[in-house]
Amino acid sequence: MLMKIRSWLFFVGYAALTFIVSTLIFLLFWLLPAKRRFYLYALWCRLVLGWLRITCGISYRIQGLENIPATPVVVLSNHQSTWETIFLYQLFTPVCPILKKELLDIPFWGWALKLQQPIAIDRSKPREAGKSLLTQGSARIKDGISVLVFPEGTRGTAGRLGKFSRGGAQLAVATETMAIPVLHNAGRCWPPGTIIKNPGVIDVVVGKPLTVEGKSSKELAADFDQWVANHKDSLGLS
Repeated sequence: MLMKIRSWLFFVGYAALTFIVSTLIFLLFWLLPAKRRFYLYALWCRLVLGWLRITCGISYRIQGLENIPATPVVVLSNHQSTWETIFLYQLFTPVCPILKKELLDIPFWGWALKLQQPIAIDRSKPREAGKSLLTQGSARIKDGISVLVFPEGTRGTAGRLGKFSRGGAQLAVATETMAIPVLHNAGRCWPPGTIIKNPGVIDVVVGKPLTVEGKSSKELAADFDQWVANHKDSLGLS
């Protein structure tokens, strides 16, 4: 019962923060330089993470911060929860996320996201989605913006890894951009499909950049798969 109360308290604050920051974005968006706008979105992320810690007792520890370069990268991460979409956005800002287009219809936050032109894809049309990732992702990297990719495509069961697609690796190879591998176990604290949040510490591992020189997308994807295999046990993933 206490966990349910704390989870609902988080949701109320989450909704309030979303409304306040989205309104701030609508008011200030056109007054800020393009890259400075990303920090308004990152502000929302940091406020939500702080509120999550206060209300639900969920914190995190991160290993490998030194592996994040100052140049744009393609971030490849597993996907278990809403938590990592928030956390990784503020960690790699300025960054362009890849998301399903339906999210842009969410009142306030979806509308605010739409202003920043994320790579919104239709998952029912995988071929078109792949083309959008390459064309729009290449443009973002050219503008000095990292791209956040979840190769599993959708959130998986807590503790389990799904099959990784090759789209992110294709983007990295096509743009000759380093890929940063990321693993986490956020699903055990913020599981999908329920409002209940479980107190605890989320572990995040950021790997060394995977270079693309002389590699095909298949080879780069294999490097990512091997990195995941080397680190998943330490996070309780299978």
